[in-house]
Amino acid sequence: MKPKPLEVNLDLSVKTYDIDFAGIVSNIVYIRWLEDLRLKILETYLPLEQLMDRGYCPIINSTEIAYKKALRIGDRPIGKMWVAKLGQSRCTLQAEIYLNHEIVTTAKQVGFFVNLATMRPMAVPEKLKALYHHA
Repeated sequence: MKPKPLEVNLDLSVKTYDIDFAGIVSNIVYIRWLEDLRLKILETYLPLEQLMDRGYCPIINSTEIAYKKALRIGDRPIGKMWVAKLGQSRCTLQAEIYLNHEIVTTAKQVGFFVNLATMRPMAVPEKLKALYHHA
């Protein structure tokens, strides 16, 4: 199966502080895992420090998550994220979280870049466009 554009995989771990009173992973943990996956994309393809040195700041403005199966302490999920769509100013990320090769969660995030000095939207960095279109 061909990898998706700018795809990354990340082993996730369930900590004791990640579970709620019912013994399942709390919804907020998935948001943190999505952040970890986004940072992995940047680390792999376009380091955050380089972006910020050029005045770019990535912003997420929407997140959709579908929980298909609960995760519990002791589970060893794997996260996968990729760039599903890249426009002139917006970026759509897709993610899947697996447990034993079964999808337990899907997510979609839409974001954009702002100029650190002005906090105004900027075009997607050219390097990111080039990597996406050559994937």
